[in-house]
Amino acid sequence: MPAKEPPPVTIPDFARWKGDRRKISVLTAYDHTMARLLDASGVDCLLVGDSLGMVVQGRTSTLGVTLDQMVYHAEMVARAARRALVVADLPFGSYQASTDRAIDSAVRFLKETQCQAVKLEGGRRVAPTIRALVEADIPVMGHVGLTPQSVRRLGGFKVQRDEREIMDDARAVAESGAFAIVLECMPSEIAARVTAEVPIPTIGIGAGPDCDGQVLVTPDLLGLFEGFSPKFVRRYADLGEPIRKAAREYVADVQAGRFPGAGESFR
Repeated sequence: MPAKEPPPVTIPDFARWKGDRRKISVLTAYDHTMARLLDASGVDCLLVGDSLGMVVQGRTSTLGVTLDQMVYHAEMVARAARRALVVADLPFGSYQASTDRAIDSAVRFLKETQCQAVKLEGGRRVAPTIRALVEADIPVMGHVGLTPQSVRRLGGFKVQRDEREIMDDARAVAESGAFAIVLECMPSEIAARVTAEVPIPTIGIGAGPDCDGQVLVTPDLLGLFEGFSPKFVRRYADLGEPIRKAAREYVADVQAGRFPGAGESFR
């Protein structure tokens, strides 16, 4: 008999895993092929991040990513996932103007893709928006600390060290009904305190080992993104050079007439 597929990850699983002290694994995904591979690896959550603006589109920030683009990528990723929970970023400009705008944007993800939740950045200032989304039955993952959509206000991608502000933001996100919260680029001690004091799971990225889970940008993990590499990134593979090598060999074979050969041709 074929092996039984594991059940899909659900929103309540995140709360249960925090209680069980079972660490949660999250990776970004932007297309069907990579999402299928990551899902089969056993990752708990696939985040369709607006980080695609930098690692897919080649921008210097996430600010130029549109809602249409996010829906397009989320649809591909969610269609590939069999087990992992799929969460999609609400991009800059899709939720800041009003709660109605935020709900309309989030509804598009749930109606036009198979993703199960959305993520948005900010603490106290977006708490009413999180509450409105949750009341509309839209699961929300929060995000505090370094918030890339605020890069202009923050003056760049910097470690966030204001413990009181981070704590107040994290509490506001949790009290508003978010099911989890990303903690980005902050001292480990602050992230550990947030993790201990808020009732929802924390997902760290550059926030130390004490969070309830971790997230990495997959092109960073695989050595495919060769721009700036933050301190918190661990490369588990360096696939850039093998890809270049394969492409060079292909070019050489085409130019020399070695490809296609008899085995790749029809009779």
